[in-house]
Amino acid sequence: MSENVITPESAESAEAAAAKSYPIAADVNVRSGPGTSYAKVGRLSAGTRVTLYCQRPGETVTGPTGTSSIWDRIGSGRYVSDTYVRTGSDGYVAPRC
Repeated sequence: MSENVITPESAESAEAAAAKSYPIAADVNVRSGPGTSYAKVGRLSAGTRVTLYCQRPGETVTGPTGTSSIWDRIGSGRYVSDTYVRTGSDGYVAPRC
């Protein structure tokens, strides 16, 4: 008799499967943490779609979609202010980090 073996996925792979993607509203710097004092680790152009793995509170920022202290984790050590992501909400739309 054979058994089906299920191997565990990495946490980020499991998060990605449940996450949705959203468009960037305007060009934005990607930061290593939830605030503008964190190091720049990249840049995204308006219209680029990003996957939100989770969201957490951080520095309050005013951007093209309003003012918020929510920051979106789009990868390991990669954050953008939620005010630059068109989520259709001014609150949390993904699990908290």
